[in-house]
Amino acid sequence: MAPPRSSAAPSGRPRRGFTERPINARTVRGTWLLVALPLLLAAFTVGRPQPLPPPALPPAFDGETAAALARELARDHPDRSPGTAGGLRAAQWFSRQMKLYGFDTEANSFSAQIPGRGRVELQNLVAVADGPSSNAIVFLAHRDNTGFGPGASDNASGTAALIELARAYAPVAGAGEVQARPNHDLVFVSTDGGAFGALGAAHFTDTSPYAEDALAVVSLDAIGGSGQPRILIGGDRPRSPAASLVRTAAVRILEESGREPHRASALRQLLDLGFPFTLGEQGPLVALGVPSLTITTVGRQASPTTESAPLAPARLAELGRASQSLLGSLDTGLELTQGTTSYVYLDRRIVLGWAVQLVLISALLPFAIGAIDLFARCRRRRIPLGAAARSLRSRLGFWLYVGVLLVVASRLGLFGDGTEGRPLPPEAPGVGEPPLLGVTLVAAFILGGWLIGRERLIPRREATIEETLAGYTTALLALGLIALLVVATNPFALVYLLPSLYAWLWLPQAYDAHRAVRAALLAAGFAGPLLLVASFAERYGLGVETPWYLLSLVATGYVPMVVAALGLAWLAIAAQLAALTAARYAAYPDRHERPAEGAFRRLARQAAGGGRGREASAERDALEG
Repeated sequence: MAPPRSSAAPSGRPRRGFTERPINARTVRGTWLLVALPLLLAAFTVGRPQPLPPPALPPAFDGETAAALARELARDHPDRSPGTAGGLRAAQWFSRQMKLYGFDTEANSFSAQIPGRGRVELQNLVAVADGPSSNAIVFLAHRDNTGFGPGASDNASGTAALIELARAYAPVAGAGEVQARPNHDLVFVSTDGGAFGALGAAHFTDTSPYAEDALAVVSLDAIGGSGQPRILIGGDRPRSPAASLVRTAAVRILEESGREPHRASALRQLLDLGFPFTLGEQGPLVALGVPSLTITTVGRQASPTTESAPLAPARLAELGRASQSLLGSLDTGLELTQGTTSYVYLDRRIVLGWAVQLVLISALLPFAIGAIDLFARCRRRRIPLGAAARSLRSRLGFWLYVGVLLVVASRLGLFGDGTEGRPLPPEAPGVGEPPLLGVTLVAAFILGGWLIGRERLIPRREATIEETLAGYTTALLALGLIALLVVATNPFALVYLLPSLYAWLWLPQAYDAHRAVRAALLAAGFAGPLLLVASFAERYGLGVETPWYLLSLVATGYVPMVVAALGLAWLAIAAQLAALTAARYAAYPDRHERPAEGAFRRLARQAAGGGRGREASAERDALEG
């Protein structure tokens, strides 16, 4: 279908302000000058966090002892899956090791849903070295695994390092005093369920009195691997741990290993703030507002072979000494300069999160002015928007129906067993391809809803240019409303929305351009969501299963429902703009243009009529015979 033409359009090149050139390009371009001020302000907020001073005494971490403990745990208890007999024996082993150094461990039991096993009992073990300060320093490591391998590195090495760190503060037998008295309460936590979405760390965050008052929390995860040291700082919410904590940990690792630990790139950090996601045990603690990070050697793409990887004693000794030095730095009595905030780390400097947010929010101004000016022009020319708004409402209703259908499917187990509010690692058992039958049923219901909903959106005549412009205007205004809601929930998420704002703003201007140009503008608007999908696919090696994994995050409740609702509304807007771009848009029909009966009644009548027609045909055949 050719692009719509106005019956009253003048000949020659249309002048600015006419419906053929509805966007005031000069105003939109000029408004971008306002974005320069927040950019300049952000440049002045760049700071260099200072590390805490090193401890007075050198680390006494015994790498050989830690390696022997890691090998013993992996050899004697190779399957430490949560809720299994091996997992229970591993917990008893940890308690015995801590008892040898005079520590009594407190067991904190809880239950959780584990894919393929149902609801099982898990157990966190907590040992405390008392100090005079009310604030605690927490070191934790998960001792469980998925059963793919003995997990000598992941995470017997972290558990062994936890025991060796506690040994330095063990009560001296028969002396009734402490070998090295800390300035704070030192809490050593062996968590369960770490291989299935940091379940133990999340439970510790929600229930332990030590979590809320913690000065800092450090997680040790697979520190005995052969990979390069890494620091994970992402949280379950758009927050970051205290920059001085991150810098102190990096310096302590540099001193022991001779190189800076790897961190996520600035772009990856920004994407993680826009869509908070982490598999590290620091995630729920950072979301609570507790400065927390994870030290690990696992690369960006974990796999089941991680648990089968051999132990690297030299790396375990390096990171063990670095962890003990970090503990000593935190325990010197100097408090961290901040709790959790948000920022983007650039090498050894940081850009404060509020400055990044200000830049992203100011980037909305050109779009907002362009969309509002478009609306004002439509009002001045008395172009009605009601029919276009009802078309958008109909599309929004369909996508909300899809959302409800997916929620029901997740409750019926289509997305797997899942874990309550926690993300499953892609390599964990139970995470895989969806069942074919379930997907087919959901697809059938979606198709049925689409066939019914499209009845009043089918173009029965060529839309006028005024109707087309009304369709663009309502879609862009709705897109601006979504942007405001994103600002109210998580301004960092604008990084995924801005491409659609500025690509789709120019669609009304290109209504008479070549179809390839309009299609390119429409496709450019999908760059933000595609960036999210590509980030997950590259980071975790998911490939074509990435969309399904993202849906599972919504199904388990890890992604808030408000985010899912905004995503569905965005899809409804994209559907209206796609119809406009393809010249298949139809304004919502007036009452006198609608069919006399609804889609349900018409389908039922056609089905019944078809049955009566077949009966009548059979009777005629019988009479003729």
